[in-house]
Amino acid sequence: MTTWSKDELHKIGETDDQHISPFRENGRTYGTPTWIWSVVVDDALYVCGYNGQKSRWYQAAVQQKAGRITAAGMTKEVSFEQVDGAINDRIDEAYTAKYKGSSYLKPMIGPRARSATVKVMPREIKASTSGDSNASCDCEVVARQIRTAEESPR
Repeated sequence: MTTWSKDELHKIGETDDQHISPFRENGRTYGTPTWIWSVVVDDALYVCGYNGQKSRWYQAAVQQKAGRITAAGMTKEVSFEQVDGAINDRIDEAYTAKYKGSSYLKPMIGPRARSATVKVMPREIKASTSGDSNASCDCEVVARQIRTAEESPR
């Protein structure tokens, strides 16, 4: 499993301009980027769904378990993991510290959003090239190659 670097977490933790794009049902196409708040707790990144479990991005994240985020000038491939339990108290504290004064804070630390808490973890994309199953790939290049292959007459 890949982990966030201290620098990445610091930058993401300082910004409030983050977009999340879980994969769509086909598992290949990214969903529409959704602006979202995020917090860092114990060297991990967390997000909550303002509309709770009815949030479309949340439903996609839980179903597909992967996608990407854009924050602090970075775009990262990520995986999503539902969280529950005592960590939610610490996440609420982090939201309160980061977003104090916002009229959206109270709902974001309420039961609806809390029920839709997700841990966001970086993931490394691997592709098989020339029989080397450990070769890293450039996702944008692969996406272009897939689109080109799909558009080519057969």
